[in-house]
Amino acid sequence: MTDSAPPITLILPPLLAHGPRRARTLMIQGTASDVGKSLFVAGLCRAYTRRGLVVRPFKAQNMSNNAAVTADGDAPADVAGEQPRGEIGRAQALQARACGVAPSIHMNPVLLKPQSNVGSQVVLRGRSLGNCPARVYHEMRQGLMPAVLDSFERLCAEADLVLVEGAGSGAEVYLRHCDITNMHFAERAKVPVIVLGDLDKGGTMASLVGTWLLLDQADRDRVVGYIVNKFRGDFSLFEPACATITAHTNWPFLGMVRWFEGAARLPAEDSLALERPAETSGGTLNIVIPRLSRVANFDDMDPLAAEPSVNLRWLNSGEPLPANTDVVILPGSKATRADLEVLRREGWDIDILAHVRRGGRVVGLCAGFQMLGRVVRDPLGIEGVPGETAGLGLLDLETEISGDKRLIEIVAQEQQSGCRVTGYEMHMGRTTGAGLARPWLLLDDGAGDIRAEGAMTADGRVMGGYVHGIFGADAFRAHWLAQVGVQAAQIDFEARIESALNALADHVESCLDLDALLALAK
Repeated sequence: MTDSAPPITLILPPLLAHGPRRARTLMIQGTASDVGKSLFVAGLCRAYTRRGLVVRPFKAQNMSNNAAVTADGDAPADVAGEQPRGEIGRAQALQARACGVAPSIHMNPVLLKPQSNVGSQVVLRGRSLGNCPARVYHEMRQGLMPAVLDSFERLCAEADLVLVEGAGSGAEVYLRHCDITNMHFAERAKVPVIVLGDLDKGGTMASLVGTWLLLDQADRDRVVGYIVNKFRGDFSLFEPACATITAHTNWPFLGMVRWFEGAARLPAEDSLALERPAETSGGTLNIVIPRLSRVANFDDMDPLAAEPSVNLRWLNSGEPLPANTDVVILPGSKATRADLEVLRREGWDIDILAHVRRGGRVVGLCAGFQMLGRVVRDPLGIEGVPGETAGLGLLDLETEISGDKRLIEIVAQEQQSGCRVTGYEMHMGRTTGAGLARPWLLLDDGAGDIRAEGAMTADGRVMGGYVHGIFGADAFRAHWLAQVGVQAAQIDFEARIESALNALADHVESCLDLDALLALAK
C-alpha cells in the first residue's frame, strides 16, 4: 500500500455498555520514548498485586514488532469452530504476567507492527486490519477511540487498579486532536497522569519543564506529579533541579527511581533495546544474529543470552560474520522479503553460506525459517510490493505470504532430543516443499492430533520452524547446547523472569511511596 492508498475500512468490534467504574486508574506518561515507562509500570503491577489488589495494565496503542499471543480474540471462529487468538505488545504481556493474569487483547487494543519506514500493520483488538501508511493511519486512528475506551472500561470493570502506560511523549501537542493514547485519551477516560523523566538520557529538567510549557492548561491540571527515572549517583546533587522543575510547573515531585540493574533479565519491548550493547561474553560458544531491519520477537534469544557458556552477538550493518561464529540465528521479521534483501546488501548471505560449508550451524525462527528456503513469494503485496525473492536455499522449501495470520500457543516435541517445548506461532505465510519431510518439531494440539512443524537438514546443522519461544524450554536448551559443544547452566528460565519481576517490584517499593501514588489514582 502506498501513501495515496485508501484507508482501511474500519469494522469496529462489538462494544459493551458499562456500569459504574470499579477500578482506580493512574496513567504513566513519558517525556520521550524509552524513558522506562513499560518497566516502571510492570514494577508497579507486581508491587500492587502483591499487596492484594486486582491490577490490570493498559496501553491504548503500542508500536512494536515484539508481540505476544493472547487466548482471547475478536475475530470470528474459523470453519473448524476454533476461536482465533489475538496479539498484543510484549510489554503489556509482561505487565499482565506481573499482575499474575493471562494477557488480553483489551490490555493493548491497538498494536502497530512496522513493516517499512512509512507504514505498519494495524492490529485492532488482536485482529490484523491490514497494512497502512503512516499518513493514512494518522487520519483514521481517531475512529479507533470507541474500541480503545471500551477495552479500557472492560478492564476497569474487573480490577481494583488499572495502570495506564502512555506512548512516546505526552507533549506531542500537534497530534493532540487525533491522539488515542496520551493526553486526549486521559481526558476522555478521566485518568490522572504522572510524567516520567529519564535522568540517564540527560536534559531531564528541560524535558519536564518543556512538557509543561507545551501542554494546555487543562492537560497541565491533569498531571498529579512527576517522577525521575533511571537515577545513578548522589541524588542530593539533583535536588535543586527538582525544586526548579516544581517552581516552573507547580507539579509535585513524587520521587526518583534508581537505575535497576536487573532490567536485562526481562524481555525488552522493542528494537530500541538493540541500540545499546547487548552482547554477552566469557563463554565458548559464539552465536551471532544478523540485525534485520524489521526484526521481530527478538526476545527468543533471551534464554540463550542467559547461559554463561554462550557469547551472544547482534551483527550490525557493515560488520561481516566473524570467522569464529559457531551458530547463526536468523530471527523473526515483519518483512521477510525486505530483510532477505538486507542480508544480500550486507553480504551476510555469502557469509552464511560459507559458514555452512565450513560445518557451521544455522537456525531460522519464523521469518528466519522462511529465509532458509528457496523462495519467498508475496503475490498480494501483503508485506510490500508484490513479487518474489530468492531465499538462501539451505532448505528445500518455498513460502507464499498469505492474508491469514496464524496466532496460536503450541506444545511440541523436539525431534532430536525428544524434549517437550512450548511457545507460540505468529506468522502470515504457508511453507511447503520436500524439506518438510524431515521436521524439526511435532506439534500436539491437545486432542491427539500431531502435526509436523519446521524442517532440518539430514545432518541437523540447518534447522528452522515457526515456533517462537522454543529456547525457553530448559531441557531442550540444555540438549541443544550439548549438541553444539557446551554445557548449559542449571537455569530455570521462567523462574528467572519471576525473580526479576519480584526484584523490580522490591526496587520500586524501595524508591517510592506507593501508598501516596495509590492515593493519586482516581
